[in-house]
Amino acid sequence: MDKPVLIIGAGVVGLALAHGLTKHGISFQIYERDDHIDARPHGWAITLHWALPFLQELLDEETIQGIDGVQVDPSVGRNDTGNFVFLNLETLEPKFHIPPNYRRRVNREKLRKLLLRDVAAHVRWGKRLDAIDTSRDGVVRATFSDGTSAEGCLLVGVEGSGSRTRKFLLPDAYQNYQLPARLLGASITLPAAEAQPLLRIDPLLFQGCHPSTGNYLWISLLDSPEINGTLGTGREAYKFQVIQSWLAKTPADEVPASDADRVAVMQRRAAEFHPTLRNVVQKLTPDDAEVAEILLQDWPCQQWDNRGGRVSLAGDAAHAMTMYRGEAANHGLLDARNLCSALVKVSSGEASLKEALDSYEAEMVERTNPAALLSREACLDAHDFHCLNENSAVLRRRAIKQ
Repeated sequence: MDKPVLIIGAGVVGLALAHGLTKHGISFQIYERDDHIDARPHGWAITLHWALPFLQELLDEETIQGIDGVQVDPSVGRNDTGNFVFLNLETLEPKFHIPPNYRRRVNREKLRKLLLRDVAAHVRWGKRLDAIDTSRDGVVRATFSDGTSAEGCLLVGVEGSGSRTRKFLLPDAYQNYQLPARLLGASITLPAAEAQPLLRIDPLLFQGCHPSTGNYLWISLLDSPEINGTLGTGREAYKFQVIQSWLAKTPADEVPASDADRVAVMQRRAAEFHPTLRNVVQKLTPDDAEVAEILLQDWPCQQWDNRGGRVSLAGDAAHAMTMYRGEAANHGLLDARNLCSALVKVSSGEASLKEALDSYEAEMVERTNPAALLSREACLDAHDFHCLNENSAVLRRRAIKQ
């Protein structure tokens, strides 16, 4: 491995991989299409559960300790039981308790910035991948839209569900599958008194479905007084993520373009929710709520020609999933750990790059193809209240085979 590993994408998974390579002295460079880390929204929050030990394998001790500081509420994390409740949105009664996991609910932006800290010198910003060339033995060449290029021993596409690397590897089969559901999400900051009814349901997150309309709701904490600096001020505030989704059966179910119309859709679909939940959605306003549409798409992992072990994928680029099982980031972090382990074998002479990549990809396909399909099933389950049972995909325990 006399040339660096080229990591395409400076998201959570790409940065975690970079930490692992640093730990083992393997040369790499990261190429990110954005001009800087705050160029576009980072997303909201993610739950790290079964992947936590794998992430910790990649990190140095200081960064591991830093994870506690990027939790949405460290005080909850210190005593969290892993409870996860699915509600009847009409009555507010729990319909199911999802089997608990050890978990950390973290702010995605803060986690990404934590992971960037020690590898920032290796990131090249404003580098949008334009082409990949594998015509020379043992070398992969990446060309970027600004006309620059880079050479490495391996290129790993970790640039999300719209991956250009995936398109290079599978030009006839790279497109995501669009599920028949639509999703809108916004954030809202509430004073402590108004936040308490939500925190009593669960201090981190909960979800549910309305039995008559099939409308789905997810509410999760984004930050707390301990994090946002309001603790002890008498003006304690909590920020929440509010997501609604529904099955798209007619043109009227499509998502409108403006924030005002999107807020109106969310409020209309919340009209029959229990007052505790309906009141939260009614507090959203177009002036302070940027309402994002998240496309409910997936791409179950499949085999590709890795060009002699020179081009591969990880994270959403390799296996895009919907959010309804909360496993996408966890699978991506396990990818990073497994790929790092594979490259350590190459570096030590234990395996060739081709052998290591073939093994890495075979395990990933076996693990994540069914996981993506299970998340697809969970999306459909989540909007069908009366068909839910303990074996429904949206309710099954989040776990990985050891």
